[in-house]
Amino acid sequence: MAKLPTRSEIDPKYRWDLSHIFAGPEAWEQALKACEAKVETFAAYEGKVAEDPRAAIRANFDFQDELMPVIEYAFLSREGDNGDPQAQAMYMKAMSLITKASAAGAFLEPELLELDEGVLRELIGDPAMADYDVYLKGLLRRKPHMLSKREERLLASMGEVLGASGNTYDMLTNVDMKFPDMVLPDGSTEPLTDGTWGAFRESPDRELRRQSFEKIMLGYGAFGSTIASTYAGSVKNDCAVAAARGYRDALDAAMDPLEIPRAVYDNLIAVIHESLPILQDYLETRKRLLGVDELHMYDLYCPLIPDYTMEMPYEKAFDLVLEGLKPMGEDYLAKLREARTGGWIDVYPAVGKSSGAFSAGDLRHVHPYVLLNHNDNLDSAFTIAHELGHSMHSFYSNTNQPLPKADYSLFVAEVASICNEAVMLRHLLDTFTDPKAQAFLLNHFLEQFRTTCFRQTMFAEFERIAHTMEESGEPLTRETLSKAYYELNRTYYGGACEVDEWIANEWMRIPHFYNAYYVYVYATGLCAAVTLSERILTEGEAAVKDYRKFLSAGCSVSPIDALKLAGVDMSSPEPIRRAMSVFRSTLDQFKEAVAKL
Repeated sequence: MAKLPTRSEIDPKYRWDLSHIFAGPEAWEQALKACEAKVETFAAYEGKVAEDPRAAIRANFDFQDELMPVIEYAFLSREGDNGDPQAQAMYMKAMSLITKASAAGAFLEPELLELDEGVLRELIGDPAMADYDVYLKGLLRRKPHMLSKREERLLASMGEVLGASGNTYDMLTNVDMKFPDMVLPDGSTEPLTDGTWGAFRESPDRELRRQSFEKIMLGYGAFGSTIASTYAGSVKNDCAVAAARGYRDALDAAMDPLEIPRAVYDNLIAVIHESLPILQDYLETRKRLLGVDELHMYDLYCPLIPDYTMEMPYEKAFDLVLEGLKPMGEDYLAKLREARTGGWIDVYPAVGKSSGAFSAGDLRHVHPYVLLNHNDNLDSAFTIAHELGHSMHSFYSNTNQPLPKADYSLFVAEVASICNEAVMLRHLLDTFTDPKAQAFLLNHFLEQFRTTCFRQTMFAEFERIAHTMEESGEPLTRETLSKAYYELNRTYYGGACEVDEWIANEWMRIPHFYNAYYVYVYATGLCAAVTLSERILTEGEAAVKDYRKFLSAGCSVSPIDALKLAGVDMSSPEPIRRAMSVFRSTLDQFKEAVAKL
């Protein structure tokens, strides 16, 4: 494992090209100043929305269209190198602009809601306002939870303050926090970061797995009280805003605006709990194949097929992605090829670069951008397919919907990404027919269920516990949060697995928790994606056509209805149960495959 390079040491063809947004920081500064001036211009509508609501609504969305490139350029600059002072400064200016814009525009929705309902319904029915009808319908739906104009402005002006917890966490974990170097079997050392940990925890060397696990968990634990404070601030923010808007709790505040029934969240946790015996069976199988007396938390990620690896250098991995996604259609593949060579993707880990992976698809007039931390393994190959699924969802929505209808719901955000993975997996199973390869790939699919369905549902359950604690007046401290997280791990993994004490710190390293009640969509997304991928592979063009309708829908219909366009009804627990049935059958196939080795 090589020393992490600096950003400038990476070949430019493996770095995203932000000049597609702005030529450079000077051009960005000019656009920033133009947006700051537009804030003042838009503020002139205050108190006058009733005179021309159509003009005010159009001006609002036009400004958003101009603002988004300014925000994304600053965000992506910082994500590429969190330690770059210029990128940090741009990001802070961008966040300040968002706060100013939100505060200046906070009058719009209260003034629209002061209009007679008949006027709003007339606007909804006006063909000239068809691009905005979903926005207006949502406004009427949220009316009981809107505050006065003064109160909305106050909340908007506190945007930077309310978001400070997440920003502090990002700076701490991505810039300031360091971990002890790994000591390799030959006595040499290698750096350990969140970005490189994936390779260590998958190592066939159990001592390296244990060492990296303890150093990561102890590293976070050293800042446990600080991180508990940042997370408690985030949870308190969620609960305070939910209470201010008159929601029953923070969960309702997260679900209701997205038109997602609360029962979807409850159904997920209930069905996953029903299915824990299958997970335990899989863990017992893992324990047996590893040949260990005790299965520890640091044994959960290493491949189970001895002496077999799938090396996936980036170029080879991308070739397999293109081959695997052929069922999606030639126009789909053409965009993927464009992404590969067109400056969309930031590929390799680097000093100061954010860990993990994401797709930024909010730029309507520029292509999406993808952050990777490629590690030359099978998981990294699937991450390419995953993030490009997000990107294609954004591309089709932005291409087929006007701005007010282009931003698809968080609830469906993970469907396209996981569907890409599932389609690609079936191709790999058909391509690599060697028994070891079959077992290796089936194990990957099992791990996808474990990490996406079970693990993300456990995260969702932790979020609900943390918010319930705050809502009931219980203190959110390092001790209380770690105890709750440890007990959840015992529920999900105990029995077959030795639940190591250091796992209690793992919640500290999950950045998604600062975007409350989001992680559950990974689990529901997998359940929907498994169904969709099977339909695409068995029905071909007709299913792809329906799937494209889903990708193109944006928020023009509710997220539940968007999925129905592709043939899945997530208002029922049945797709989750069907996914668990696939998990069971895949485990049976895996057992049969390893028996032949």
